[in-house]
Amino acid sequence: MAKGKGNGGAPKKNIAGAVEALIKPTVEELGYSLWDVVYEKEGPEYYLRVTIDKFEGITIDDCERVHRAIDPLLDLADPIENAYNLEVSSPGIERELRLPRHILEFTGTGEEVEVRFFAPQNGKKSLTGTIESYDGESDVITLLSGGEKYEVPRGKCALIRTVYDFGD
Repeated sequence: MAKGKGNGGAPKKNIAGAVEALIKPTVEELGYSLWDVVYEKEGPEYYLRVTIDKFEGITIDDCERVHRAIDPLLDLADPIENAYNLEVSSPGIERELRLPRHILEFTGTGEEVEVRFFAPQNGKKSLTGTIESYDGESDVITLLSGGEKYEVPRGKCALIRTVYDFGD
């Protein structure tokens, strides 16, 4: 657990962005890519969740190595006002595509994704398919599902995540 006093009550999004800018060089020097940084409250606790990735996959030792490297940076810079729990993890085999850069990484790869909507779109609560294109300006994903193309505004998506075929 770490404790901060800084930031003067900055919004959570700004905290995650400040932390990302602070730790990204260190994470990359260690040989990992920084997949995501999320700062959120769950019940009475605050969590700073740092997600790392590398081509070969992430182990618990990788998470521990990054945790030990960034914890002192966070203590020194003190970008978070509240006490919080620092978690470092892998994005997992079925990873959430939360940011435009995540969507772009899976655009045109043919890898299957699931899109769940906040409210039904054209009578559907979700779609599974592949991301054919992503227009960052309009924030619209073109999804190929069941032989049909769907234009999906990202703002209507509750969740976008990769789907792994476990061969059930």
